[in-house]
Amino acid sequence: MTSFAFEVDPASATPPFRQLHDAVVSAVTHGQLAPGSRLPTVRGLAAELGLAANTVASAYRALEEAGIVEGRGRAGTFVALGDDPVEASARQIAIRAAQELSALGVDRAQALALIGDAFNSV
Repeated sequence: MTSFAFEVDPASATPPFRQLHDAVVSAVTHGQLAPGSRLPTVRGLAAELGLAANTVASAYRALEEAGIVEGRGRAGTFVALGDDPVEASARQIAIRAAQELSALGVDRAQALALIGDAFNSV
């Protein structure tokens, strides 16, 4: 099990699910959770953070769908091995964005300009 502690601020406007999701992504990005690290169990983390088990399970599912973590059945949930999980997730987001922009009739140059503008605004 990892020794990294997750925190959720109940007073935050950001839902607990999103806070937990973002905390895991941040910990992976900044090297606090290495590939292969085991995450706490859903029930254990829910009890530790005072959250419903479904909230933690939903965050873990979203992280798994994004390729950040992988569930290994009864063995638990682990930070994904292989490709950089953050890069893999970013690639999936980019593909979805490209598909949606293309469906709107936006060409590549315009899409890149829009993404550049979006980055400048965050």
